[in-house]
This record gives sequence, structure tokens and C-alpha cells, in this order.
Amino acid sequence: MDRDAVVEAVVAFVGVATLAAIIIGVGVAYNDSGLSADGGLALVGAIAFFIVLMTAVGVGLSRRY
Repeated sequence: MDRDAVVEAVVAFVGVATLAAIIIGVGVAYNDSGLSADGGLALVGAIAFFIVLMTAVGVGLSRRY
């Protein structure tokens, strides 16, 4: 595996781990025997944040080469 592929794989893994940590954090913070309405909104925000983050990372990686 060349260096570029390793960098992309690590970036993808870190991005997914970040999303998983945020989702777990939202679940813990907004757990009231189920996800509350505010928790649902926070979850949507987390997914939107993940999309923007991965887009920015992808643009950054594409301009790097």
C-alpha cells in the first residue's frame, strides 16, 4: 500500500470514529428511556457536521496532490 492510500484510510477511519463518538455522546446526553426530540435534533446536527467535515477533508486531500 502506498503512502497516499494509507493517509486516506486513516482519515476515513478517524472521520467515522468521530461520528461514532458524537452519536454515542448524543445518545448518552439525551437518553430519557429513548431518544428525546432534542436528541433527535442533535443527531441530525451530528450527521450534518460529519458530512461537512468529510467534504472539507476530501477537498483538502484532493488539493494536496
